[in-house]
Formats: sequence, structure tokens, C-alpha cells
Amino acid sequence: MNSAERRIFSRITFDGTITLSQGAKKWPAKLIDLSLKGLLIEQPDNWDADTTQLIDAHIELDEETHINMSINWRHNQTGQVGFECEHIDIDSIIHLRRLVELNLADEELLDRELAGLGQ
Repeated sequence: MNSAERRIFSRITFDGTITLSQGAKKWPAKLIDLSLKGLLIEQPDNWDADTTQLIDAHIELDEETHINMSINWRHNQTGQVGFECEHIDIDSIIHLRRLVELNLADEELLDRELAGLGQ
């Protein structure tokens, strides 16, 4: 996959916290950006996840609103770890879609990105 194919989804810079978990292990981390297809974080200090297995991500937008997804590890370079979304529940995708919509301010671009999820 070339870099143009990896970037078909707009990345939304998001200064927030994310908690990753895998089994009994948990890693709080700083969220750098996210898209309809995945996310990028700063590598946690004690990062020792099994990158061949799914990881659960919990992003708290506010006290009542959160995004939960199961993610696959894709890359790790210069202290940043990238993931691709494997599964997201309906409530979480609604919140993520709204977040992307507010940041893109371009309904046509959002529609193209949503259509790209099915490919």
C-alpha cells in the first residue's frame, strides 16, 4: 500500500487521551489524530502489546461521550504508533462521524470518506 492509499481518510488532529487495552494490560496514551479508518498515538512508556492481536481503544470525548473500537497495529516509528480500525460499534461510529464532519466542514469529502469505508 503506497502513502496515497493510506491517506484517503482525512486525519483529524485531536489532543486527547486514549486508553488501550489487551486482556488485563492497559496503556494510557496521548492521542495525536484519528480518522474514520484508524488512529495515531504517542507510544506509551510501558508499551508491550502483542501487535499480532487486536487491541481495544477507548477515547473519552467528554464525561458522557466516548468512542470504542477494536484496532490492529499497523506501524511504529519515531515514538508514534499507528492503528487501523477493525471494529467499531454503532454509537462510536456516530460520534466519530460527527467529529470528522465538524472538522472537515466539507460534506462531499465526508460522503466520499464514508463510501470508502465499504471498500
